[in-house]
Amino acid sequence: MAKRERRWVRTKAITKEEKEAVAAICERFVAEVLKPRILPEIRRTQFNYPIEIFGKWRGSKYSFIARYRSGFSDNLGAEFDSALIRLDHLEECLEETRFDVMWRRYTGQWWCLYPSVGLEEALRLIETEPLLQAIS
Repeated sequence: MAKRERRWVRTKAITKEEKEAVAAICERFVAEVLKPRILPEIRRTQFNYPIEIFGKWRGSKYSFIARYRSGFSDNLGAEFDSALIRLDHLEECLEETRFDVMWRRYTGQWWCLYPSVGLEEALRLIETEPLLQAIS
C-alpha cells in the first residue's frame, strides 16, 4: 500500500468582522439588485411562489435564500426556505477574501460555477449570469 504524502497548507479562516462586512455588502445587494428584479411584487399563484429573498451565513458559506409560500390547497400558506446561490469562502487564499460561486441544481446538489473570485466579482456574476438568476 502506498504511503500518503502529507502536505501542509497555510490557511486563513474568515473572521467575524469579515463575515459582518460581507453580510452587509450582500444585504445591500439583495435590497438594491435582487429584490427589485426578482420580487418587485409578490404574486400569489396556485403553486409555490417566492415572497422574500435574504442572505445568511452558515459556517464559512454565505447563502442567498428565497422564502416561498405554498398556494396548493392542501397546505395553503405554508412557508419554506430554499437556498439559491452560495458563496463558499476559500481559506487557501491569504491575500484577499475569495469565494467559490456555487449554484444549486434541482437535485439539491451544489455545483461550483466560478471558482476563486472576489466578492465584487461574485456579486456581478450573480447579477449577470442567467443560470444564477433563476429562483425556481
